[in-house]
Amino acid sequence: MEDLKEILAREYFSNSLGDYLQFVVLVFLGILFSRLLARGLERLIYKFFEKGGVSLEKFHELLKKPLSAVVLLIFIYVACEHITFPESWNLDPSDQFGLKMVLLRTFQTVFGSALIWVVLKLAEFVGLIVLAKAEQTDGNQDDQIVLFAIEIVKIAVVITGFFFLLGAVFKVNIATLIAGLGVGGLALALAAKESVENLLASFIIFLDKPFIVGDLITVDGVTGSIEKVGFRSTRLRTLDKTYVTVPNRTLVTANLDNLSARSIRRAKFNIGLTYSTSAEQIMNIKTDIQKILDDHSKTDDSGIVKFTEFGDSSLNLMIVFHINSPDWEEFLEVKEEVNFKIMEIVEKHKSDFAFPTRTLHLINEN
Repeated sequence: MEDLKEILAREYFSNSLGDYLQFVVLVFLGILFSRLLARGLERLIYKFFEKGGVSLEKFHELLKKPLSAVVLLIFIYVACEHITFPESWNLDPSDQFGLKMVLLRTFQTVFGSALIWVVLKLAEFVGLIVLAKAEQTDGNQDDQIVLFAIEIVKIAVVITGFFFLLGAVFKVNIATLIAGLGVGGLALALAAKESVENLLASFIIFLDKPFIVGDLITVDGVTGSIEKVGFRSTRLRTLDKTYVTVPNRTLVTANLDNLSARSIRRAKFNIGLTYSTSAEQIMNIKTDIQKILDDHSKTDDSGIVKFTEFGDSSLNLMIVFHINSPDWEEFLEVKEEVNFKIMEIVEKHKSDFAFPTRTLHLINEN
């Protein structure tokens, strides 16, 4: 039986079985322990941020994937150091175009992208720390500034990382490239006209402050509370709890109603009484409804109750009143209370609510 050393020393494509075994073992260990080693790195890095008020678990949630990717790529790189290409292939060196250069630059690009991913998540975590401190202050204005700043930093990291990869991996002259982009900037802006408009609109929103995060607004037929203002769009959470994305350009150019900025809410509706209701009954019903509007603790003294018209199948009363709160849920509660009181008043005065009816007169010509 052959000695194990002799078996491992056998060469295939200029590499021994031992070299191939080391490659497989290192890649396997990278896959197996990348998460564990990444977790250790997380704890080490987190020591610089542990006084920021954001938990380690949140830090882990953000960094676990990018750090695991970096650790795994390091294991793969070390494993590849044990493998060489056969001399018979006559491959060009890695500094000349060929298979070696393609493989090396592909790995460098992937590894560099993973590092940029880590920096991006670190920037996002720092933003969460600053946001947590901003939420402790009164008002939401500084929260919006922080969210906007986080977006700026993330874009700056991506752009810087992109130029770093071009310079470090592909040996591109960054100064020359930036000068060329300055010449082609106008063409790029024209090609991305709508994106540029949305970007400019985001700065207008930030400076003009027509709303802040948390405000309830109505724009372009959509009503919802502001959850996030980005560079291209703003995200709204509607009353139905759906998520709507509105382009920033629309928020600047369309009529925007900031419902949170008003101090009161108005309720206006009609009720229809049956035609069997007498004038005296209508007057009594009017008087009682006016009284509950005037006496309610959450309405002002501008309530109006008027007998407005003779409808097709009802005697119509218009009811208008204002609630001293901009809160939507409180508005619905008060309106519900008033509606129940109106039902009691109509029943008390022996009247009833009308519904559409039609009377047919049949003429017998015989």
